Order: sequence, then structure tokens, then C-alpha cells
Amino acid sequence: MLRFDDRVAIITGAGHGLGRSHALLLAERGAKVVVNDLGGALDGTGASTGPAAEVADLITKNGGQAVANTDNVATPEGARAIVQSAIDAFGRVDILVNNAGILRDKSFGKMTVEEFDGVLAVHVRGSYLVSQAAYPHMKEAGYGRIVNTSSPAGLFGNFGQANYSTAKMGLVGLTKTLGIEGARNGIKANAIAPIAWTRMTEALLPAEFESKFTPERVSALVAYLVHESCEASGEVFSVGGGRVARVFVAEGPGFKTDDLSPEDIATNWDAIMTEQPYVLTAGDSMKAML
Repeated sequence: MLRFDDRVAIITGAGHGLGRSHALLLAERGAKVVVNDLGGALDGTGASTGPAAEVADLITKNGGQAVANTDNVATPEGARAIVQSAIDAFGRVDILVNNAGILRDKSFGKMTVEEFDGVLAVHVRGSYLVSQAAYPHMKEAGYGRIVNTSSPAGLFGNFGQANYSTAKMGLVGLTKTLGIEGARNGIKANAIAPIAWTRMTEALLPAEFESKFTPERVSALVAYLVHESCEASGEVFSVGGGRVARVFVAEGPGFKTDDLSPEDIATNWDAIMTEQPYVLTAGDSMKAML
């Protein structure tokens, strides 16, 4: 059994849905957990101590160790306070699951700047800020595991979610860079793109998804990715309904000529659109252009 005895995990947005499931599973397997949740509505408005406290109390009643935290991931002060709560309660931070998020869905033509910025503030800025606050502690320890929460909407797009999909694809870039920079200090970062029945998705998914696409079927992957035995880093995984698959960004072989013209592109469009053989890294892409 993969266990987390003596490991300390911070999970943001852990008062409901996926975050709650992650917190309960890691605690069940021995982790000491900081349960962070602002306690607001789906659109990020309002606040309540209830959701975080309820999950932390449940963990404690089940024999685990947890503390509740209601600081805001989207502010530097809030992010630092979240990490400090782990240090104060348990003396360290080994695991960070950036799960906090909000929804402000609207078609692109009707979306306001505030609706766009508000979603990016929680998903991208929040993940960056809490990771940045935890990073020095992980670096000093020479160990860390970070999981960011992307989405199929970010990877493939979705109507009415320009803000959400932009944020979720942004987390892919953050994850890949953290994976590169963290390697020398034993810090591994990965992202998940889950499909699960939660309060954020129940209005979007068919009712028959509820029993099959449970949060627990996502948490199993999160638990593996944050375990010390996991060697993957900088990767993205689709997960839902009991299925896990690697998702990757690739570049095809392309077409190259020394004096490229618009007509060359038009003539060789099929070659440009060819997918095989592909390259996976920025370095390989640059080499292909030389």
C-alpha cells in the first residue's frame, strides 16, 4: 500500500468535491493535511469557515491529523498564510495539491474583463502563489510533490469557458516549468485534467455521470503522483471514470525551406499538418528548425 506517514500535504479547495476527496484519501493513508477552502460560492463570492472545518474534523474523527485553513489562494498574503499553517501545525510541507477554483461561465462575446480576470486569479495566480510559498520549504528539504489541476476544457476548449479554459491551459505551462526547475531539488510537479461529478460540474454533466465519475476515481491518481515512489514530472494526465491516460503536447515534423513564402506554406500544407513523427520538447523543436 502506498502510504504517506510523516508527510505533510496542503490541499487547496478541499472543502468540497475533488479537494475533499484528495484530503480524505491522503489522510487515510497517513498524511497530515492542511485543508484549505475559502468557503465561497462557485463564482468565488462570499466566504465561510464551514467547509474546511468540516473536512478537517472528519479527518480527525477518523484518527488522522488535519487543520483547517480559510485563507485566499489568490493573494500573496493568503498563499503565505496557507503554507505557514502547515509549518506551524506540522513543521514542514512535502505535498501541495493546487485544486482551488471558481467558475464564471459566459460566452466570449458577453464575458467581462472582471469575469475573465477573476477566474485566472484563482486558478493560475492562486496555483502560482501557493506553489511559490511552498517552494523554498521543499527546496530546503530536497523533496516536494506538486499537483496542479488542469481540465479537458483547457486542453481542448469548451464553449462558454474562455476564462476557465485559458486558466487551465496556463496551468499546463506552469506544471512543465516547475517540473524542469524542480528537478535539481527533488521537486516533482504534474497536472491532472479530471472529469468528475462535483458541485462545479453537476450543471454541465449528464445525470448518469454521477455514479461513475466520482471524485474518488480522480484522487487515486493524485495519491500516486504525490507519493515518493512516483518518478513522473512535468506530465499531464487525463483522469475520470476509472481511466487514466497521459496527455502530451507534440509537434509534427513540419516543412522546412530556406526562403519560406506564403505560397510554400499553401503548397505544403499537408506536410505541415502531418503529425508523425512528432517531437515533444522545445529543444527538439529548435533542433528541427536549424
